[in-house]
Amino acid sequence: MKHEKTLINFKKAQGHVGKIIKMIENGEYCINIMQQNLAVIGLLKSAHQMLMENHLNSCFLSAMDSGSKKKKQKMVEEILKVTKIVGK
Repeated sequence: MKHEKTLINFKKAQGHVGKIIKMIENGEYCINIMQQNLAVIGLLKSAHQMLMENHLNSCFLSAMDSGSKKKKQKMVEEILKVTKIVGK
């Protein structure tokens, strides 16, 4: 399975989010909640990076090898779109 490590990160993040919700409901100290939140952010960034690398090494390369200028342009636009989202 090519997305196995990515899926593990998403599941870990999901677990952390559940913990964060309970922490907030229990009125725990803000810094502890923020530390858990940073762990989730790190896991999601890592998963995003893995997805991007896989996409570039498969779908993107395939599109660039194709003779279709339209397909190539669409692929470039998609990459720009998801990298802009990350930069915000």
